[in-house]
Amino acid sequence: MSDRSELVLYHAIPSRSSVVHWMLEEVGHPYELRLLDLSRGENRSAEFLALNPMGKVPVLLHDRVAVTEAAAICCHLADAFPEAGLGFPVGDRRRGPYLKWLFFSPSCLEPAMTDRALKRDAPPRAMVGYGDFETLVGTLAAAVEEGPHLFGDPFTAADLVLGATLRWAMRFELLPAVDAFARYVERLEARPALQRAEATDAELANRAAETG
Repeated sequence: MSDRSELVLYHAIPSRSSVVHWMLEEVGHPYELRLLDLSRGENRSAEFLALNPMGKVPVLLHDRVAVTEAAAICCHLADAFPEAGLGFPVGDRRRGPYLKWLFFSPSCLEPAMTDRALKRDAPPRAMVGYGDFETLVGTLAAAVEEGPHLFGDPFTAADLVLGATLRWAMRFELLPAVDAFARYVERLEARPALQRAEATDAELANRAAETG
């Protein structure tokens, strides 16, 4: 039987791998961070491209098997470590909606914000996965309005992935100022696991700056 604690995250600061770093802290099992310097092209090395031909972080090695894409990694970790209570199992009525929100950020929210950030003309509604920006914002606001999380009291990997995207979007003003978003993010930012991950990232970034 494999050692389920054999977790290695290929990580860069700042990047989407911070989402998985937070998730690993929530899971609570030992893991190793392997830092990559993207400015030096370490993500384009032959060794790394063998793990992810896209040349992107995050990459998680779990028992020497590579998993890529932040939302997929978080889904995998929630299923692999059910005792952490970060997902819903097959057969639970909440499983389908949970998966919807878990992958809402990469499939809908990020493409919509990218179109807005690059000042692209609004594409025909039928051509894009998110439909239209206004409907997306309204749907998302309604989902997080009641709280404290997407499914009430349980905090899940879906909250983590969505919350990480919302934090980034609000920081760079890529979404309208919606009170429901601000309250939701404030609740997530109080989580000790997020605070631990961010403290570690800050320490590692400072070390890297000192060593040049």
